Amino acid sequence: MNRPDSSLDEKGVSQNGDPGGHLTPLTHTHTAAATPKPTLLSALKKDAEVKKVFLAGKEYYSEEGKTFELRLVGKIKQQLSTDPTLRPEYPSSLGLEEFTRRATEVALGKSSRAILENRVLGVQTPGFTAAVRLGAELLKHWYNVNAAWCGPVYLSSPCDDSLASIFQAAGIQDIREYYYWDDKQRCICLEKIVEDLERAPEKSVVVLSASAHYPTGADLSPNQWSAITQLIKRRRLFPFFLLPAQAFCSGDLERDAWPVQYCTSQGLELLCAQSFSHCFGLYGSPRVQKSPYYKLKLQGEVQRIVERCLLIRAILREKLRLLGTPGRWDHLTQQGGLFSCIGLNGQQVEFLLNSRHMYLLSSGCLNVSAINGGNVDYIAQSIHLALTTSL
Repeated sequence: MNRPDSSLDEKGVSQNGDPGGHLTPLTHTHTAAATPKPTLLSALKKDAEVKKVFLAGKEYYSEEGKTFELRLVGKIKQQLSTDPTLRPEYPSSLGLEEFTRRATEVALGKSSRAILENRVLGVQTPGFTAAVRLGAELLKHWYNVNAAWCGPVYLSSPCDDSLASIFQAAGIQDIREYYYWDDKQRCICLEKIVEDLERAPEKSVVVLSASAHYPTGADLSPNQWSAITQLIKRRRLFPFFLLPAQAFCSGDLERDAWPVQYCTSQGLELLCAQSFSHCFGLYGSPRVQKSPYYKLKLQGEVQRIVERCLLIRAILREKLRLLGTPGRWDHLTQQGGLFSCIGLNGQQVEFLLNSRHMYLLSSGCLNVSAINGGNVDYIAQSIHLALTTSL
């Protein structure tokens, strides 16, 4: 975890690609960290070790270790490229109306009161980062119209390092952190989250992960969401939800958006940044919506991805148990989505990099899907050595 007097550690790159103590909420200012992607990619390319493994990417990787595209995506792409009747039109400044309507329905639920009362605006952006940036710009403009405001914005610790720089680029410089992941207990610490947010000034923006929290893979339970929602209402805070890997947690788009729907049902106004990448952008496609077959195929493919990640977690936990690796590893299967915070400190992560050619985030978080039948034994043995070797 990051200490109160430090900026975030440098983290992340993507395999084949993309690009963590209790915090003092009123005095700690978050500074943007430089992206280590060029450095890590360079080191990865120069590493001649056959067993080298990259676990810090954000994409989903197949069992063969390749970035993955759903079969249905490829099929529809091919259909579109050969359709002589297709006449693509330049979309409006808000994006494709049908797509944004479907996206907001997925996030808020078709029966949402806000949707029924026409109080929802959806805007399509070229990617998740752009969605967060647009939300940050909207916040800045909205508060500036009503009163002078320049923050604070509260981010979970740990979180995606790019978030701080996105808000700062929009002119919001007061970026702070709230405690989220407890390294020692290897779980979310609700008490410290509440303690930090209780001290937040009114009108503070709280950035929340609805599901598949990056990079820990640990999500709040329904009871914890209830406590956080009541705190936000009482302290008059403003929630900004992130859905960067929707459906990768449970396999169900709407189920993963439940926290957003719950907060709106409690009368909270909010912002929400969703990621409908090449996998889930199809959900808003008329071709999928009009075809029960396509919808079933899409849901089936996504469910297989989720089941594979759950199986990898169970296998890794069992291998660590059989090796006699110190500590409990139940948190591996209690987390969800593509990512997992396994509970290694910076020194142990450095050992994995230098001695075992394993590339992962400095917080000890990794991409579960990058583990496969060809490297799981090596990864388990390496984690065991990192915890049992005198460093």
